[in-house]
Amino acid sequence: MAEHGHPPKHHYDASMLSVEEALERILSYMPELDAEEKPILDAMGQVLADDVVSDLDIPPLDNSAMDGYALQATSVETASEGSPVVLRVTGVIAAGQLPEISVGPGEAVRIMTGAPVPEGADTVVPFEETDELERRASGQGLSEIAIKVAAKTGRDVRVAGQDVRRGEVVLKRGAVLRPSEVGVIASLGRNTVRVIRKPVVGILSTGDELLEPGENFGTGGIYDSNSYSVAALVRRYGGIPHMLGIARDNLDSVNAKLREGLESDILITSAGVSKGDYDMVKDVLTQHGEIDFWSVRMKPAKPLAFGVLTAPDGRKVPHLGLPGNPVSAMVAFEQFGRAAIYKMLGKAGIEKPQVRAILDEPIHNTDGRRVFARAVVTKRDGEYRARLTGEQGSNLLTSMARANGLAICPEDLSRKEAGEVVDVQMLDWPEEVF
Repeated sequence: MAEHGHPPKHHYDASMLSVEEALERILSYMPELDAEEKPILDAMGQVLADDVVSDLDIPPLDNSAMDGYALQATSVETASEGSPVVLRVTGVIAAGQLPEISVGPGEAVRIMTGAPVPEGADTVVPFEETDELERRASGQGLSEIAIKVAAKTGRDVRVAGQDVRRGEVVLKRGAVLRPSEVGVIASLGRNTVRVIRKPVVGILSTGDELLEPGENFGTGGIYDSNSYSVAALVRRYGGIPHMLGIARDNLDSVNAKLREGLESDILITSAGVSKGDYDMVKDVLTQHGEIDFWSVRMKPAKPLAFGVLTAPDGRKVPHLGLPGNPVSAMVAFEQFGRAAIYKMLGKAGIEKPQVRAILDEPIHNTDGRRVFARAVVTKRDGEYRARLTGEQGSNLLTSMARANGLAICPEDLSRKEAGEVVDVQMLDWPEEVF
């Protein structure tokens, strides 16, 4: 047995494309889509198509950060708890109300949080540092107020333009809209924004044996899970899934579904890309464009197809052909489909997030491909740990359902031993772990 840190080397098949080579080829065909104007809340998760420039100061005026009294700092420079300074109260200013009074020496104005600071005032003293409560309890009016602290100039005053200046680029093109960005845009008085539109992703499964979920189960048939798992991934990563249903193993069916799929921004098919698969799907795809069929140095999901189809209106539609096994389809989508959607959305940082984790059991690599093993990542004693989800067959979809990550054994290693550290692509970021 090899010692940890020195696993046996594999001589992998150099005729296969590496994951990186396949990804580079795919992304080279992916355009950034055009922009659309959307309500800001509906644009969550999308990418700004333009810089957002403010045409106002935020806040527009100096305003109070507290409920209290606006006054001149020089009026209370000798004030203390034991020797408060009494000031004359000349008015009240509520939030949203423009002050019509000014503050002079020995004066104060009662002010609410967010209300504009009146002319002449340069500081705000909170209610708690005055005798307001005592005055109210004793039935006294608030024509005067005792200030119990020596307040410094600028205390609890939000300066005009402190957050945003007129003419400032507040958000840059390419920023992804999160709740905070949505709030910033709303603070500028805007209710719509220009963003890169979401790609419409045509999703097609092929095969006479497939049944739609909800149909009566028949002998020899299997339910189509690939369309639904891929559609869910498309939606998760920001695309709009267009479910095309199932193409049967005849020319009319495949052609009809394909024509419908060419109305999308990208077409994703599953099955029909392996060397041993029925060739009709390949033949029909090739008739509509240029398709390459690849072997990628990865496990699962070695067979992959990619190319460009020509729509009836002349548009070029990228096509990604995933393997038919359900785990293979999902793993291939995580490596290539996700990145393609991100590129079309204009998103930067297409790499999946990874952690370094200690293996609880070995990963075996029998044929010199990069293994993506379904794993559960947990955190124990400050370290990430990864255990496999059980049998790793590419037909076992429940192995993906149990996983929150894909533990990687590189193609040039025959195994990763228990106790070794591996890279794990995270499928999810469970709060209890992170």
